[in-house]
Amino acid sequence: MKYVTSSIIALTLSAGVAFAAAHATPMVEAADQDVSNGVVSAEKVVAGENGWLVVHRTDADMKPGPVVGYAPLRSGENMDVAAILQEEVKSGEMLMLMVHAEQGGMKTGVFEYTLGATEDGPIKPDGNLVMKVVTAK
Repeated sequence: MKYVTSSIIALTLSAGVAFAAAHATPMVEAADQDVSNGVVSAEKVVAGENGWLVVHRTDADMKPGPVVGYAPLRSGENMDVAAILQEEVKSGEMLMLMVHAEQGGMKTGVFEYTLGATEDGPIKPDGNLVMKVVTAK
């Protein structure tokens, strides 16, 4: 009986962790940073499902522009997520770090989004993008 009880407790705890990860509020936590090494990072990203941290160019209008980098995300809490920039980003330029889903594309695990497409597109809980704007130093 002792082993059955501890197994039930372990299963309950792991199910609770999985439920919490799947139902955590998506968010991006990042700060202005030096990107001269060709990488932009987020300290913490929370995703409700597997997906992508996508780096868009942006400006004072705060509209997502072309994609300049991306990194995979696991469902739940992701720490120190680094996206390799695919284009040069100069000091003073603004970047929008945004959570995208892994849905609608032809291949799982391959980032297929292009600006305005639905494949691997941005998530919008309550109609709002999950993102953080940073300035390159």
